[in-house]
Amino acid sequence: MNQPELFELIERNKLLADLFQAYYDARKNKRNTHSALSFEMRYERGLFRLCDEILNRSYSPRPSICFIVNKPVKREVFAADFRDRIVHHLIYNYIAHIFENRFIHDSYSCRIGKGTHYGIKRVDHFIRSCSQNYHNDCYILKTDIKGYFMSIDRSILYEKIKSRIISSTAEIQGDISLILSLIRKTLFNDSVNGCIMRCSLSEWKGLPHSKSLFHVPKNKGLPIGNLTSQLFANIYLDAFDQYMKRDLKLEYYGRYVDDMVIVHKERNYLKSVIPEIKQYLSAKLMLELHPRKIYLQHYSKGVQFLGAVIKPYRIYVANRTKGNFYNAIKRQNEIVKYHEPTKEERGNLLSSLNSYLGIMKHYNTYKLRKDMVFRLLSSQWWNYVYMSGGFNKFILRQKFNRMQPPPFPRKQQSGSDWYRRR
Repeated sequence: MNQPELFELIERNKLLADLFQAYYDARKNKRNTHSALSFEMRYERGLFRLCDEILNRSYSPRPSICFIVNKPVKREVFAADFRDRIVHHLIYNYIAHIFENRFIHDSYSCRIGKGTHYGIKRVDHFIRSCSQNYHNDCYILKTDIKGYFMSIDRSILYEKIKSRIISSTAEIQGDISLILSLIRKTLFNDSVNGCIMRCSLSEWKGLPHSKSLFHVPKNKGLPIGNLTSQLFANIYLDAFDQYMKRDLKLEYYGRYVDDMVIVHKERNYLKSVIPEIKQYLSAKLMLELHPRKIYLQHYSKGVQFLGAVIKPYRIYVANRTKGNFYNAIKRQNEIVKYHEPTKEERGNLLSSLNSYLGIMKHYNTYKLRKDMVFRLLSSQWWNYVYMSGGFNKFILRQKFNRMQPPPFPRKQQSGSDWYRRR
């Protein structure tokens, strides 16, 4: 075996090992989807074939599945084929760490150890620190970017990614030209072209054009739903974060995707910052602040951020989350009204309601959770589940007792009566 063939074999084995790791990462919590099950039937053969396609530069993404989700807000989602999700994880594993080392501390979206709850706690800390624990005046400026994902310029983004990778070659364990090739194919892939529609066109009614890939110019926008889109969205605004922290010297600044919060002791200073933010976003990134979503208030008025309402000495869950929880309970009551719930339906109740309880338990919601669960959930469901951990979690009963009484004495009232009373 001559030297070039040896190097090619080493490169192939390295890529194959990385693909297997990306496959294991991609299948977490995704093993029940149709494309995941189809790939998993012959996953070793599929990974070997994918490895060869990547090495000979013939890999191309397959059509995505397009649908609309309505919670927490109406969004258009493009779900990549499972094979392409493996490639997304491969790219992420190769490059995420070199960008993570550069991101500011107060960028919260899709980062290990960060997230919504961390972002809410940080903004609460900003307010406490700036106001000297509510003894001095301070003001909160909250803004977001109009149609952020659909406004991202892919050419600008690719140049940002490319320059960072080239300057960090020593930190990347892989073929740089191969990685850039995969990034380019993923980034410039037209998700709309040949996509498989999984819901009727009527579902798009009410979705603004600024939030749909079907209405963006060429080489604009990222598909919501891909792992790479989450990473790329953070990379696109990283220079802006540096500008806010280093140039404008804003100590109390944080961002989750395109939701930005600044806390400062002077109201007039925050007003003066708005034009500078607009100018930077427009000139450098071709983005626009949402004109109807600029919030500037004294801290005592509170601020709604990432599904929570932050007020002095307390944090509440936002009305939208309460309304979604109410609707989820209502849907579960409809199921148990007419028949005994199946094993799958019992599992759906646990995953649906426990997800809301998991969010709400982080905030001052004990009485709210107790009231909603005890007064709204049908008494028939208590034959199959019980509460654990101080109204934090539903647990499935091992033995079902159809004569099980409700776990509390209560006055009967309809869910709509309760919700109006709130």
